[in-house]
Amino acid sequence: MRHRSLLCLLAAATLAVGASGCTVERHWGGSTGAGGGKTKIGLITKTNTNPYFVELRNAASTAAKAQGADFVALAGQFDGDNDGQVRAIENLMQQGATTILITPNSSTGVLDAIDRARRSGILVIALDTATEPASAVDATFATDNVAAGREQGQYVKAALGGTPAKLIMIDGTAGSTVDTYRHNGFLEGIGLRDGDPAIAGREPANGDQSIAQQKMENLLQRDADINAVYTMNEPTARGAYAALQSRGLAGRVVMGSIDGGCQGVQNVRDGLYQATVMQFPRKMAERGVAAAVEYARTGKKPNGFIDTGSVVITDRPMPGVPSQDTTWGLQNCWGTK
Repeated sequence: MRHRSLLCLLAAATLAVGASGCTVERHWGGSTGAGGGKTKIGLITKTNTNPYFVELRNAASTAAKAQGADFVALAGQFDGDNDGQVRAIENLMQQGATTILITPNSSTGVLDAIDRARRSGILVIALDTATEPASAVDATFATDNVAAGREQGQYVKAALGGTPAKLIMIDGTAGSTVDTYRHNGFLEGIGLRDGDPAIAGREPANGDQSIAQQKMENLLQRDADINAVYTMNEPTARGAYAALQSRGLAGRVVMGSIDGGCQGVQNVRDGLYQATVMQFPRKMAERGVAAAVEYARTGKKPNGFIDTGSVVITDRPMPGVPSQDTTWGLQNCWGTK
């Protein structure tokens, strides 16, 4: 117990995120070599508060425990905290991790640290967020975010029923592949391009509800004559909805999102937005842990991009857009119901 406490304090001090930034599930122990050694998995998420990353962490912890692997979870202090993630990688290298699972805040901001880890013999797998280039990690287990964005765009276009879109886009974190891929996929699905006059405005919100509400309010002050909203994730959708509702516009706008958290699915059922695209963080975490265990036992590495799937969730299905309703969504969602 004393060893566990010291490790958590060390990780917290290193990351400057406080004690809540360190979740240690088991003690380190066993051989450090790949191929016949003890599996030592380190998970680094963007934050330790976003429900999506909480689900990812909990699923990875449960899978590691079931397979007898040691596990430690660290996180950046905020979405975009690249320096915190670099320190987390260095910390895990010092602790003898055999595999690092990471959701990079920036697709390029942690590449040097990842390269040092890989050259030291550590398997590095990206979860949820791809690096640029993708070859910077051994493998990526994630949603095909272009496809998820495209599905959202196709739904919004169909729901507009032939009316030309006048669109506001609430993006994520600049420099993240998740943000870029979802944004580009949505435009492909709705049939627009960046710079199109149909886009009344766009702002990044770093996946944060309160920031999204403020950015949406600012955009609506410039132009409130809109009929469609793209949101990068469900917290930004809730923020955008609050801004629309305060202006009496919520019922006039078609809004979609991406995540598939239980709260988000309930939001769709309650009519805050018309659809969300569900992704499956449990599957990402479980497959990442399984690959880590295989690597420690045999030295075999996964490679390439592995799509963990996405599904449109809505109670207002549209022709030509495959979907499931919110009853199915609440049975398969992640997070607190």
